[in-house]
Amino acid sequence: MNASIFFILLLVLLPVFLFICRGRRRSPKKLPPGSLGIPIVGQSLSFLRALQANTGEQWLEERVRKYGPISKLNLFGASTVFLTGPTANKFLFTNDGTVIANQQPKPIKMILGDRNLTELRGEDHKRVRGAIVSFLKPEVLKKNVVKMDGMVRQHFETQWKGRQEVKVYPLIRALTFDLICSSLFGLEQGVQRERLLDDFHLFTQGMWSVPVNLPFTRFNTGLRASRRIRQLVGDLMVERRAALERGQASPDADLITCFLSVHGEDHAEMITEKEILDNAIVVMFAGHETSSSLITFLIQFLANYPVAYDSVLHEHEEIAKNKAPGEPLTWEDLGRMKYTWRAAMETLRMIPPVFGTFRTAQKDFEYEGYLIPKGWQVFRAASTTHMDDEIFPESRKFDPERFENQGSFPPYSFVPFGGGLRVCPGYEYAKIETLITIHYLVTEFTWKLCCTDEAVTYDPIPMPSQGLLIQLEPKATT
Repeated sequence: MNASIFFILLLVLLPVFLFICRGRRRSPKKLPPGSLGIPIVGQSLSFLRALQANTGEQWLEERVRKYGPISKLNLFGASTVFLTGPTANKFLFTNDGTVIANQQPKPIKMILGDRNLTELRGEDHKRVRGAIVSFLKPEVLKKNVVKMDGMVRQHFETQWKGRQEVKVYPLIRALTFDLICSSLFGLEQGVQRERLLDDFHLFTQGMWSVPVNLPFTRFNTGLRASRRIRQLVGDLMVERRAALERGQASPDADLITCFLSVHGEDHAEMITEKEILDNAIVVMFAGHETSSSLITFLIQFLANYPVAYDSVLHEHEEIAKNKAPGEPLTWEDLGRMKYTWRAAMETLRMIPPVFGTFRTAQKDFEYEGYLIPKGWQVFRAASTTHMDDEIFPESRKFDPERFENQGSFPPYSFVPFGGGLRVCPGYEYAKIETLITIHYLVTEFTWKLCCTDEAVTYDPIPMPSQGLLIQLEPKATT
């Protein structure tokens, strides 16, 4: 072998040797089993197709059978590790942010904004979350019950009564959007709000997509919808600031005014304009997309399970007996709807509005004997515990009674609203809009599904593939 050939081989093989040595020095642990697939794309398209075909749960089950409870893959352009089980849920929800942080995949981060609550950590997270919680706390929400009650009644009066058939999902989606726009943002009905609803549909679709920013891709469409939404919210912010300066608005008038009213020593606690934009959008999204899914599937389950329907109906008829004609529901009335909320939680267990959540490794760490490298995404899916027969016996049966005693199943096995410091601050708001809607539905109508086994599709929020068409019959008034 002459010297030139030896030198070429040395140049080629030395970097490989150094890379292997560096990897060995880094950690004696191995990466989780699985494949990262094609760069950028990875398993994203396969996963999204499974969600749209309502086989996402089976897609994950196949991975668990093949690789076990921890495996690697590539989702939405990033190396990812998939974890399952209550122990994994606890690890993800109770971590202090030093090992894993609540950073989202690139499409979600770019569409929602990098200063939204799901991205913030430490003092920034505490500051912004504190402002949202202060507005969504029960004492403030109580003031909205009567207003929301009136809007729900008006919705059923104008959109349901007089019709023999309705598609539930688009109507409920419009209702929840009206509720959050009016009760939380003071944005009343009009062309502006109608365009905003359409943009949120495109915005939502783009959040779980392959991050290829080319015209007509879901990602590009989602980004453009996000920009239009931001323009509208920015205009609202200008209006609310002017109203505050004129003394014509109180801090609890709406969420944007609440954000603008946050001050501390040397303005250290102020919420920036970017944070107001990003978090107003997150609250709008979470407060209507997820709630519309919950209410729609609850209506479907009640139609398919007569025993549960009868229990819900009895609960609401007892409340209605004590109300004068036209008298709105009160906070105390909502507190009596215990079985209805158990039915809602059972719906969340069987069809969680958020299929899965992401975190990002902040440093190399070991989990169950495997190395999780810094920068990798960590993904969990609700169905891996929600539909586990060892945790929830007969898991595919709709049984609200199982939530009569939530201490009967392991901690962190049912986490539809998150957990730890990341528990959803809009929990009470979602509860209010769900309970009020179901009250007026069961006391004013009877309904029957036109298709008893309509498929579910995730896009990425679960929805009935045909919109859940029902036959509707008003109840006789007394």
